[in-house]
Amino acid sequence: MTNEQFNERLDRLFADHEKLIERPNEIDTASNGVFHRYRNPVLTAAHAPIFWRYDLNRETNPHLLERLGINSVFNPGAIELEGRIHLVARVEGADRKSFFAVAESENGIDRFRFRDYPVVLPETEEPDVNVYDMRLVRHEDGWIYGLFCTERKDPKAPRGDLSSAVAQCGIVRTKDLKTWQRLADLKTQSPQQRNVVLHPEFVAGKYAFYTRPQDGFLDAGSGGGIGWALADDIEKAVLGPETIVHDRKYHTVYEAKNGLGPAPLKTPEGWLHLAHGVRNTAAGLRYVLYAFMTALDDPRRVIHEPGGYLLAPRGEERVGDVSNVAFSNGWIARSNGELLLYYASSDTRCHVAGATVEKLIDYCMHTPRDPLRSAACVRQRIALIERNLELMRKAGR
Repeated sequence: MTNEQFNERLDRLFADHEKLIERPNEIDTASNGVFHRYRNPVLTAAHAPIFWRYDLNRETNPHLLERLGINSVFNPGAIELEGRIHLVARVEGADRKSFFAVAESENGIDRFRFRDYPVVLPETEEPDVNVYDMRLVRHEDGWIYGLFCTERKDPKAPRGDLSSAVAQCGIVRTKDLKTWQRLADLKTQSPQQRNVVLHPEFVAGKYAFYTRPQDGFLDAGSGGGIGWALADDIEKAVLGPETIVHDRKYHTVYEAKNGLGPAPLKTPEGWLHLAHGVRNTAAGLRYVLYAFMTALDDPRRVIHEPGGYLLAPRGEERVGDVSNVAFSNGWIARSNGELLLYYASSDTRCHVAGATVEKLIDYCMHTPRDPLRSAACVRQRIALIERNLELMRKAGR
């Protein structure tokens, strides 16, 4: 490759990347009334800066080949800081290792741009092998906390088993998403912990955690459900027995596993929660998002529990490294009532959906519960049909 060809290819790489970043996002008009999707993913592997992936020195990379590839960008934590929307995304390299990187946008729906450097995450005495899925929580103690899954090889795995792992909750805190202080990993009585979320307020003067106790790395086993426990200290957080806030149920969208997504939002009507539910299908596991509310004076107590899912993967969202998955660990309630819900599809890319806090409250408070049996579901639907037919008759429709 000549010097001219090298520069032409380099210019094209930067131009194509800038075109992707500057692409405006549009609302998808197909909507259930609760939320609306935006047509384009907000972050993908292609959004990673060119200088993260290519050696731009012609002497050491004369063919301008990609040296450190990016496989996917997904499962972002989200926070509004100094008037800008920040996503702390899980970036997975071509080598399968995940790391965190901050992307910023003025409006939260398009033109997300990564900072020049990924997050430099401090390690504990026992280094993480892989880290992912950070929940960002602005706590009333004044810190922004990041809770994430830290994965290490299972020391009890049989010889030759290179896939067994132990998942626990890592904790960092920051004021600016630039300097991160690593705290001790959360200690619980469960063999495995994933999807741990910090409640944004003190409860009885203690730090409150939503957990997902599991027997195994992938399988819930006798555990599962969204748990709850308190810790006296955040710097060396230790939890006692976990009370299940929202349990798994047979033949529901969360029969196999469920876990809290982002930290709950405080509203006048209660704490608004977003969670993921997992069910078994003949084609494998299916991940969807569902919502519920708990009491303001007792965040453990469920007060509204709409049946079914709020959001499920559709179309191209169903295709990716782990297909048929919608997963969220980040949302932002803005001062004007707007709600930005960030979710990933199939462990591959990041999307945004728009709603309002008011609509989500209405959805939770007035959507019927799952009656858990087919016959009861039919009666529930017939009641709706009869009410609507009577309204239509009176309106002359």
